[in-house]
Amino acid sequence: MSKEAQLHNLQKQMESKNGPQFWKSLDELSQTAEFQDWVGQEFRSGPIWTDGVSRRHFLKLMGASFALAGLTGCTKQPDEEILPYQSQPEAVIPGKPLFFATTFPFAGSAQGVLVESHTGRPTKIEGNPEHPASLGATDAFTQAAILSLYDPDRAQVPTKQGRISTWDKFWTALSPQLESQAALEGAGMRILYRDSTSPTLANQLKDLQKRFPKMKAIPFEPVNRDAVYRGTQIAFGEALQPVYSLKSARVLISLDSDFLHQGPGAVRYAREFASRRNPENKDSFMNRLYAIESSPTLTGAMADERINLKSTDLELFLEHLAAEFHLVDKPTQAIPHSADAFYKEIVSELKYNSGNTVIIPGDQQSAWVHALAYTLNAHLGNVANTLYFTQPLTDYTENQYTAVHELVKDMDNQRVDVLLILGGNPAYECPADIPFTEALKNVPFSAQLSLYADETSRKTDWHLPESHFLESWSDARTFDGTLSIIQPLIAPLYNSKSAHELLEGLTGETARSNHEILKSYGEKLNSNLGVDSYRRRAIHDGVVAKTAFPKQPVSVDVKRLKSFQPEAKKAAGIEILFRPDPTIWDGRYANNGWLQELPKPLTKLTWDNAALISPKTADSLGLKNTDVVEIAVGDKTIKAPIWILPTHTDNSVTLHLGYGRTHAGYVGSKLGFDVNPLRSSKHPWSVQGATLTKTGRKHKLACTQDHHSMEGRHLIRTSTLEAFKEHPDFAQHLTHEPKQDESFYPSHHNEEGYAWGMTVNLNACTGCNACVVACQSENNIPIVGKDEVANGREMHWMRIDRYFEGDIEAPKTHHQPVMCMHCENAPCEPVCPVGATTHSN
Repeated sequence: MSKEAQLHNLQKQMESKNGPQFWKSLDELSQTAEFQDWVGQEFRSGPIWTDGVSRRHFLKLMGASFALAGLTGCTKQPDEEILPYQSQPEAVIPGKPLFFATTFPFAGSAQGVLVESHTGRPTKIEGNPEHPASLGATDAFTQAAILSLYDPDRAQVPTKQGRISTWDKFWTALSPQLESQAALEGAGMRILYRDSTSPTLANQLKDLQKRFPKMKAIPFEPVNRDAVYRGTQIAFGEALQPVYSLKSARVLISLDSDFLHQGPGAVRYAREFASRRNPENKDSFMNRLYAIESSPTLTGAMADERINLKSTDLELFLEHLAAEFHLVDKPTQAIPHSADAFYKEIVSELKYNSGNTVIIPGDQQSAWVHALAYTLNAHLGNVANTLYFTQPLTDYTENQYTAVHELVKDMDNQRVDVLLILGGNPAYECPADIPFTEALKNVPFSAQLSLYADETSRKTDWHLPESHFLESWSDARTFDGTLSIIQPLIAPLYNSKSAHELLEGLTGETARSNHEILKSYGEKLNSNLGVDSYRRRAIHDGVVAKTAFPKQPVSVDVKRLKSFQPEAKKAAGIEILFRPDPTIWDGRYANNGWLQELPKPLTKLTWDNAALISPKTADSLGLKNTDVVEIAVGDKTIKAPIWILPTHTDNSVTLHLGYGRTHAGYVGSKLGFDVNPLRSSKHPWSVQGATLTKTGRKHKLACTQDHHSMEGRHLIRTSTLEAFKEHPDFAQHLTHEPKQDESFYPSHHNEEGYAWGMTVNLNACTGCNACVVACQSENNIPIVGKDEVANGREMHWMRIDRYFEGDIEAPKTHHQPVMCMHCENAPCEPVCPVGATTHSN
């Protein structure tokens, strides 16, 4: 039976039942013989190995997870004679943690965090409750960043063409290059750097431009905000940064946007959104979320109403919406018939709640979609209520892919003599039409500064180890422009330097330390930072007070909007959508075992990526889960396994970035498939006219969706708002009472003392998985791993603070969270961005 027919039969079954029904997967609902057999194997006896485990693979997982860098370096006694404290430092008490405010830079933005430290060793990252971007919460990437600090795969020493070298030899080799470029005013010098919101780094690049006036500095972030800035230029005539205030929004409309999970401000936005989803708060309204998506997202999963549309149809839908308010001419093409009712409801909501709505376009949508969304927001009176605009977080607002394309042309034409790469991995990250690796062969002198020796460092002359953000001083601006301090908690574990130190060495002046560089520019940027007490306060808080960007006025110009000519829509064939991976992003976290092991939202896949398609598309092509297909776009092809995802758009395929790495490290190399060969710089996020061809091969995928049995207990407990108001304790009456002989353990019903319990408010929980990584980070550090069935991984863990300090009492955080016996007194609740998870003892 086809998947589509199976879905139809299941819908018929559900119509005959009363009340909402829930299941973990379509297989569980259908209860096929194949599924029953699979479930029966969960508790099978005997060995689970399907084949032998090679010594290389055992060491691969063991080495990358044990965090040898921090542990051996901190616990092994040196050969020389050492002496204990004559008088112990006042602030250091063994077994008692200290907390330091700092900032986690990520993908062109940043989050304010608190880092727990045990006798000088960072062990845990949490959100900074005093910071506007985090409000005490974090996301999965922030929680997992601590593991990257102790990753033994990090670059440890400078290398020249793969051979160990020194920083002195690098500077000796670079000096004559700089002298010759100074004579040419830097005409042959290029710096390619990760998009950064650090004002100190931007100032250093400007100062360097004074010595090399013709030098070009090019930012490149594979998952960037080009469409945001271009969209505001079309709508308002200048590049601006949108900042949302979701507490005031009664109606939210998401246009392929995962604003609750990804992008600048996502942690704060999730908190604000959830604050309007509390039925117990009788003094506030309940918001409504509508989602229009081409690829399923966690935000869409939270929506009250949701429809699937291909990206071309989504753009058409928005054009009709703008025409409804006389902002553009009405399109000649009608929207898909399936969206008619949804469209009418959206129009009604916008008109009725004018000024209290917000339309949020996704970063991967076109600049035209962004321009229409921002113009609609301004026309409806939402600006200054549910959103506002500020100056951009960075000085560079042009198209980054175009800039890198021009760089490659210059390299091909031998106009680049010196290329310095700060933090990026362009040899892997560039789309197919930007042949960076080939062009790099024409550059006489090239060097890369990065945490890992990756695909790019194999092609450059020099590779230089970069310091982790917990090892160096810096600064960054968060989603609303607030200036945040990055302070180190530990001296560099390896012979590494920061981007600030590398740029300082290019000036030809006496090199300053990270702290001196930051302090010097900070005083210029904010005169108060020259006052010692003010500077100490900013470092203590991790944020410089009153530095958020001011609101910029905007106005609707219908003539300007109508004068723009969007690209013609081509909806023929299958559409390919490219999205950042929800756990390893663009590949920079491929070597992080915690994130690889984290089940991906919606699909629950681990350690791999797959081509996501709808059941209807799978049936039309005769495909089943794990079938390997050849995906072709023009003359470009890749091979990928299929994963069927209900609610996915028909005739559309979602491919996630970040996999297929060849030199990511012991954990991340040679996992999944690389999608960049199908991308182009002109259309980095979607392409039309693709074909899928079945190869006849299969690829095993590890999925946790049906792994745990509920044994007949309620999967979810739900009620309507009206029923909740009458019976707010309804969930307690749906508990599962086990039979007397159902458990080997004695009953504790009548005993006094502690009892563990956990509740998850699914009205607020967005499924971000931050709590999953937080639990691993709080309690464990991986020490060994092994393959499991279907290429899954099973890690064994140990307490990182107990390794450092011995069997000690679990630390308490300064914000006194609800404590959890299950997590050994870990601070669970503050981890959740929306406070949806509560543990108690």
